[in-house]
Amino acid sequence: QVLLVESGGGLVQAGGSLRLSCAGSGRTFSDAGMGWFRQAPGKEREFVAAISQNGGTTRYADTVKGRFVISRDNSKNTVWLQMISLKPEDTAVYYCGASIFGWSTQKSTYAHWGQGTQVTVSS
Repeated sequence: QVLLVESGGGLVQAGGSLRLSCAGSGRTFSDAGMGWFRQAPGKEREFVAAISQNGGTTRYADTVKGRFVISRDNSKNTVWLQMISLKPEDTAVYYCGASIFGWSTQKSTYAHWGQGTQVTVSS
């Protein structure tokens, strides 16, 4: 079992930055691939970024590539999502997920989710 708690969301102007954190608990955190997804009102939850168990592999959605960076520190049971050059279309609730199948772009492979943190980007 992995419990996840996101933090770091907020209101920011377009072009600004935020860093989201996802703190995990449980002995299996380091065995899990981790991902960030987001969900805007009226839309499906979509993939943002993922990272492998040891942090050696990362993947990004095309819409955030070059602007977002995912990282993790297993000694701290934490995953981060650094976001720069934010755009109004980045506005959404951001969720982190843990997958025992390793990193994945598919939300169906993530069995554990946090409660989400709201990111709002004003124009």
